[in-house]
Amino acid sequence: MKSLLSSWQTWALLSALFAALTAIFGKVGIERVAPDFATLIRVVVILAFVAVLVAVTGAAQPLASIPAKTYTFLALSGLATGASWLCYYRALKLGPASMVAPLDKLSVVLVALIGVGLLGEHMNLKNWLGVALITGGAVLVGWKA
Repeated sequence: MKSLLSSWQTWALLSALFAALTAIFGKVGIERVAPDFATLIRVVVILAFVAVLVAVTGAAQPLASIPAKTYTFLALSGLATGASWLCYYRALKLGPASMVAPLDKLSVVLVALIGVGLLGEHMNLKNWLGVALITGGAVLVGWKA
């Protein structure tokens, strides 16, 4: 069990599961509320949840021990997350979750392209085939006929 919890694949699959639940719960939750306000409620819940998690696990560390570069990129990540969530909830308000979520998952393709292009990561032919299939699948599922 310990090796399962130390596997990045396990955590990535759990992330996918919770992302799926995010779409379903979000779609139901925004029926009678503006998408931006729904995002605010979601952020408050996440903030409280993570604050409790950090307190319980003792994961807090002195703020002065964190390099400026780390703050910069975490802030940029936070802004990108906020923009993503605002767009996602607006898309859920306007369209079906079964079509919004697959198009949102084109982020997987963008991460692969940016990871290779900017971060110097390497992918083999099999990896690129997977990226192409994800692209095709997302477009086919998300494209309204």
